[in-house]
Parts: sequence; C-alpha cells; structure tokens
Amino acid sequence: MATADEASLIRAAQKGDQDAFAALVQTHDQAVLRIAMNLLRSPEEARDVYQEAFLRVFRNLDSFRFDCSFTTWLYRIVTNICLDHLRKRKVRREEPAENNEYNLLDAVEERRADNNPQRKLLTGELKNRILSALGGLTPRERIVFEMRHYQGLRLRAIGESLGTTEEAAKNCLFCATQKMRSALGDYA
Repeated sequence: MATADEASLIRAAQKGDQDAFAALVQTHDQAVLRIAMNLLRSPEEARDVYQEAFLRVFRNLDSFRFDCSFTTWLYRIVTNICLDHLRKRKVRREEPAENNEYNLLDAVEERRADNNPQRKLLTGELKNRILSALGGLTPRERIVFEMRHYQGLRLRAIGESLGTTEEAAKNCLFCATQKMRSALGDYA
C-alpha cells in the first residue's frame, strides 16, 4: 500500500495540485525510465513510453483507489505500454538499429576483463548469448524475467503489475528461465 506521504501526494494530485503531481513524477521517473529501457532496449522508445505512462497517470489519477500500491499501478501502466510497443515492433518486424540499441550489459563495467584478453573474449561471447536468449523469449516472458532479475521485484508485485496472479507470474518466469538455460547451454 502507499506510504502516508505518497498517499497525501496522490490525494492532492487527484484534487488538481500540480506540485503534488510533479513530486509523484519526480519520485518515480527514474524507475519508469529504467523499466522501459530494460524492456525495449531503445532510448527513443523508452522516452516515448515514459511520456505516455505519465500522461496516462495524469489522465487516470482520479481512478486510482488505493486498492494496490501506487508503484504497482504505475508499473502496470508502464509494462502494458511496453508490451504494446513490443507487439507493434513484432508486427512491423522492426528491430532497433544496433547503434541506437540500449544494452544493459554494456552499462556494466568489467575492469578485470580488460587485463585478460581471453576473459574479455569469453565475456563478449556470454553477453551475445544472453542477448540472443532474451530475444528468444516472448514479450511477456521477457518482461517477467527482467522485472524479477533486473528490477528485483517479487513475483507478487510482478503479477500485480501485469494484471495477473502471482502464480501466473511464477509460471511465466519458470518458462523464461528454462528457455534461458536452454539457450545458454554450457554457460548456465
């Protein structure tokens, strides 16, 4: 459930207080952008999702009834928009250009690999295998897998964010994990 401070901000924003809404955006903006970047791997699409998500929050804040946490409600909005983007991309058979693609693994600095060429090669191979394995997941499996392993969310929160049950999220994560293990083979 929402904290007391957040609940008062939400109620104030529901009454039209623009400063309260700005405070809500500021509190959650980095998490929204991080989820969108991790799921879509495209800075342009992630910024579009970010804007669309907060626009939907603004338009629908009156309908928020504190049945779940504000974060869960917001994550559900973000993940639904991301799923829509992934579906559209698949229908149009579009993939982001390689040079514009956001890659979470590129953000992880591996200092020791620079000193060891063999390790650097193996790290690069593993990175490519992980990206390939992630690409083999369905959009829902990828979202569940990344929310669990990159965002550190619990299965219950993932289920709520996706508008499903904890058990459904658990089953989806199991399938995604099995596919990842199979794709990674001897690396797993």
